[in-house]
Amino acid sequence: MKKLLVLIAIMSLPLIVISQQSHKQQPLQVIEFNDNVKLPLTDTERSQIEEVYGEYAEKYVYNNPFRLLSIKNILRNRVTVEIITNNGKQKECTKLSEVPVFNNYNEELEHDAVFNPENFNPLKYSFKFYSRSAAIYHVDNTNYYIVVKSQYQ
Repeated sequence: MKKLLVLIAIMSLPLIVISQQSHKQQPLQVIEFNDNVKLPLTDTERSQIEEVYGEYAEKYVYNNPFRLLSIKNILRNRVTVEIITNNGKQKECTKLSEVPVFNNYNEELEHDAVFNPENFNPLKYSFKFYSRSAAIYHVDNTNYYIVVKSQYQ
């Protein structure tokens, strides 16, 4: 009887290993930054970081080289504001007013009262910056859409 149990256990081991491997997600790609993230911060980018991180900017952004590169990548390459006037091309998606403000470091942050694409700070919002896929958000009562590209594209 013991031999039969040992034999069954040995025979079922490959099936267990195969089933566990089939449920794994694909490994994440290595994030490659464009050359433009090597350039110094602009005054606008610095003020966007300061607005969101406040007194913690030095500790959590400027003294963390990878986070600084990641934020530069978000601001320079991954977030775009697009205007779509053709109703046929407009999409149902999450409204900007439904996205929480990222106030982990600055409790005074609020949603913009009036949307201005020229001074929009994407760091203020809890967008899905680190998702495997892109995301689109609609600015309420406008033809503006905010596109957040995946860092893996």
